[in-house]
Amino acid sequence: MSKSGITRRIDELGRIVVPKEIRYNLGIRDGEPLEIYTSDNSIIIKKYSQVENIKDLGQNICNIIYDVCNVGIIISDREKIVATSNNLVNLKNWKLNDKYKNLIDNRESYISDKQEIEFNINGYFTVLPIITQSDCSGLVIIITKDKSEENIKYGKIAQKLIIQKLDIA
Repeated sequence: MSKSGITRRIDELGRIVVPKEIRYNLGIRDGEPLEIYTSDNSIIIKKYSQVENIKDLGQNICNIIYDVCNVGIIISDREKIVATSNNLVNLKNWKLNDKYKNLIDNRESYISDKQEIEFNINGYFTVLPIITQSDCSGLVIIITKDKSEENIKYGKIAQKLIIQKLDIA
């Protein structure tokens, strides 16, 4: 092992094995896409996030829905929050807890029937998965002060807008 990490040899086909410990620590699953690029004299391998790549669009969607409907919106990838409505800007880059990661893994929706505290926010939460190309890429989370059927409608609007962009990408 060198000072910079684990040493691996490249095979005759140009392949290299990313050690299990590194994959586990970074949450890289089998078959998950990775982004590979160069910088100076280095090869950079990074987890690829479809949602992260459209965070500017996601930010605009969050702000529009907040301005029109007065509900807080969060968009996440599989690991962290990538976009929020203006009233929740301090949540960007928060890591998702196991509850939300399990919703992603199971492609499940969640609607709270009582007020909860998540991300240090008290409210009603409607959580919808973002499913693109047969994979769950993240979540749309709607936060309101009142319990309402409208939450689901707002979430589905945001979800469809994000999915439309991901399918084009």
